[in-house]
Amino acid sequence: MYYLVISAAVTMFGVQFFFNERYTNSEGAGMRAVLRFTLCANAAGAVILSLIALIQSGFRLPSFSFFTLGIAAAATLNGFLYNFCSFQSLAKINLSLYSVFAMLGGMTLPFVSGILFFHEDFTLGKGVCFAFIALALSFTVEKGQKRGGWPYYLGIFIFNGMSGVLTKIYQYFDVPKTPDAYYSVTLALLMTLTSAVLLLFNKEEKKKPALRTVGYSAGYGILSTVANFLLLLSLSHLPASAQYPFVTGGVMIVSTVLCLFTPNKPKKKDLLSVALAFAGIMALVFFE
Repeated sequence: MYYLVISAAVTMFGVQFFFNERYTNSEGAGMRAVLRFTLCANAAGAVILSLIALIQSGFRLPSFSFFTLGIAAAATLNGFLYNFCSFQSLAKINLSLYSVFAMLGGMTLPFVSGILFFHEDFTLGKGVCFAFIALALSFTVEKGQKRGGWPYYLGIFIFNGMSGVLTKIYQYFDVPKTPDAYYSVTLALLMTLTSAVLLLFNKEEKKKPALRTVGYSAGYGILSTVANFLLLLSLSHLPASAQYPFVTGGVMIVSTVLCLFTPNKPKKKDLLSVALAFAGIMALVFFE
């Protein structure tokens, strides 16, 4: 059942790229545009998650938890460091490698930490899934793009992976903490507040955003925050070493399928990578 929950989250992750692309095409990739996108996306996500949290708790507010606040603060810092590396990479690194490092980090760090530090079993299905998806990602690298920027590759790998590790830490420890939905709300609110403060100190030329771009960022934020909330829920039933390879492979498949309906049709090697990712997911599901 929880693989179906993850599948719903994966679909949301795949669709959210549509909103991100539309926003960037309209507003650009300047720091002010990125901060405004982060602010609007997390504010919209916080509203939706607050409704979910209230319904889930029977409209009762949670008690304060230092653990919840601490992990949410760490996740906020991690998110902005990831955004910084992503922003810096736009003009300096090979963009196909950027995607590979982001997805590899998002899969590898939760996979390794789950087995080494959270007492998760290493199984044949997990090993085959990890290997197949890593191989599938290698087929997505494009030649002839900009080179250099290895510190940003490393940052993208680490900070995207740490997002999943921090989620696992929150779910793993049996200490006083808020329900999952309220943790997600806290994180979205901290991201919103931090973006707003950074915008106050940003010296780029101010430009009134178009209404449609506010809609793009809000759509992205709702899908992203709800999808991450679903992953948090499923971590109480599935190991991180199984969940995150499934997510990485699933996002590859969904993104490629969506490309079939755009002018950027997938190439033969894209289809091969999807086939490998699908085979890895099947190995995980049937041999875990």
